Amino acid sequence: MTRSSSTPGTCPCGLPEPYDDCCGRFHTGAAAAPTAELLMRSRYTAFAVGDTGYLRRTWHPRTRPRRLALEPEQVWTRLEILSRSGGVLFTTHGIVEFAAHYTRRGRPGVLHEHSRFVREDGVWLYFDGTED
Repeated sequence: MTRSSSTPGTCPCGLPEPYDDCCGRFHTGAAAAPTAELLMRSRYTAFAVGDTGYLRRTWHPRTRPRRLALEPEQVWTRLEILSRSGGVLFTTHGIVEFAAHYTRRGRPGVLHEHSRFVREDGVWLYFDGTED
């Protein structure tokens, strides 16, 4: 079930590529996100399309919740990457600040977060985030 209002044929993460060529390749396991920002975008897209398996797989084991339930009435409408620090090929830590826009029961909202990512064994993982 898709819970995103992105333009048909484009990826919900906001990049101008089709879902399958963008975040879909990470969701299927065909590739791993090479940067913290791309992992952030792919996780946003996983929320948008309801892929809890991907969200759990890309969540660091130390901070991963035992259960993950998505709000069925929440529709993700737009992602804005506000800033990024680190999170590239030869680093092991990264921070991505973003604003994720949504509607829930017809009311608009924004999740503003500074997310921390770590790279272990060459794979980026979401560690935690601080909401503003």
